[in-house]
Amino acid sequence: MEERDELQRRGAIVPPEARVRPPAPSHEEEHHTEEMPRVPVTRRRAFAFAVFVLSGVGFLYFVLPKLAGVGTTLHRLERGDTWWIVAGGALEICSFAGYVVVFRAVFVRGTGVIGWRESYQITMAGLVGTRLFAAAGAGGIALTAWALRRSGMERRIVACRMVAFMVLLYAVYVGSLLIDGIALGTGLLPGGGPFAITILPAILAVVLLAITGAVTLLPQDTERRLYRWASGYGRRARWIAKAVAIPALAASGVRTAISLVRTREPGLLGAVAWWGFDICVLWAMFHAFGKPPPFAVIWMAYFVGTLGNLLPLPGGLGGVEGGLIGAFAAFGVDFNLSVLAVLSYRGNSFWLPTLPGAVAYFQLRRTVARWRGEQHSGSAAPHAEPGPAAGALQGS
Repeated sequence: MEERDELQRRGAIVPPEARVRPPAPSHEEEHHTEEMPRVPVTRRRAFAFAVFVLSGVGFLYFVLPKLAGVGTTLHRLERGDTWWIVAGGALEICSFAGYVVVFRAVFVRGTGVIGWRESYQITMAGLVGTRLFAAAGAGGIALTAWALRRSGMERRIVACRMVAFMVLLYAVYVGSLLIDGIALGTGLLPGGGPFAITILPAILAVVLLAITGAVTLLPQDTERRLYRWASGYGRRARWIAKAVAIPALAASGVRTAISLVRTREPGLLGAVAWWGFDICVLWAMFHAFGKPPPFAVIWMAYFVGTLGNLLPLPGGLGGVEGGLIGAFAAFGVDFNLSVLAVLSYRGNSFWLPTLPGAVAYFQLRRTVARWRGEQHSGSAAPHAEPGPAAGALQGS
């Protein structure tokens, strides 16, 4: 006991089972003290953001077309096939419907609080967070996690399922790079393409899949073992404590995703719909303005180009457009047609959902306030106990 207290006094890491913790706040107190993720909005920051968005839009829709010899894009957009443009909007709605479906398959399974309406609000509000903040959608992830916590879901379960959710979504992404990259690079599918944009992304996909698979090999008690290994690091203990929890969380999330796939949960097809319908929007925009390249080329260029979302730009604005246009140029697609198709596609995927997403954000705040009142009065519907197939979702 004295040795353990001395270690804690010095700031060393003590294994979870040996630590002395202060009394934990009650389940209700923890929810009430957790506030909605916010970013301080000052006049200077709001002005800078507005200038960035307007500058980006002006460059993409007016300057770039002039440089490319396309003419004024807005006038060219008016000449596009109306039916294909409308079809693109409908396909985008289907894409977000798929997102809601896979969200429910991962997070709502075995719970009795979050219905379809609440699922829509959380996903669309998360979209606004993704659009407004950079870092590959970190704002949307934080907002989604906050809403789930306020619904009554335990923090540990939220973290585990969030990892599983991202693994399931991006398994489609990585799988597409592998399958389509090899098929185009070897000539199995029409369209061709250089090594750097076909085989190289496929190799990267293999590496990512291997790393993900290796994570599942970590033992169940990884966190406890790492705590023992890191004990005695003094002042660096806090940072090490946070770092050693990451491998255990990643392993738990990946195992949860695999367990969901093994249950053949139909809602997981929503992940395919999320990506697939969005690719079809880009395909429809090519049809609206000319003869599209082979679908396999659109498929590959889409996933390579959307890597622009990783750039520290709000919603990838500018980065995604440049990435997509550059990818199509590498495949030899007509540059003028690519500019029109890509900008029209982004008009659907970026701007179309933003307004309903903003509305959903404020609706979610009212929903969370209602949950808070129900939890305070004890009238909230409790989370249902998971069945045998859902046991892996509990973050164990």
